Amino acid sequence: MSPNSQTLRFIRRHIPAFECEPGCHDCCGPVTASSEEMARLPLKSDAEHAAALDQLSCPHLGEQGCQVYAERPLICRLFGTTPRLACPNGKRPVAMIDPHIERQITRYFETTRHVLV
Repeated sequence: MSPNSQTLRFIRRHIPAFECEPGCHDCCGPVTASSEEMARLPLKSDAEHAAALDQLSCPHLGEQGCQVYAERPLICRLFGTTPRLACPNGKRPVAMIDPHIERQITRYFETTRHVLV
């Protein structure tokens, strides 16, 4: 397992979870992901990517919400868990993300190439 893979697994385990507003997709706009995260997602065609981008959406957002929720990118997991990415509906976990973990996430983003999902 690569160091980035280990870091990603560690970070994902330490992001607090919470219940989203049913039917809300306000944070499901165009997002980026590392190549490791992209490898876990189903492939989408260029047309699907273009259509999603035209709507400022994510190509993995379907009628019933996120179609890749269990494997959603790190940035998606962060929404609502830190004041920097506050939920527009005020949803949040009981305890926000630990500042030490948030610094590790910032380092991960700074040192890992990300592409548009």
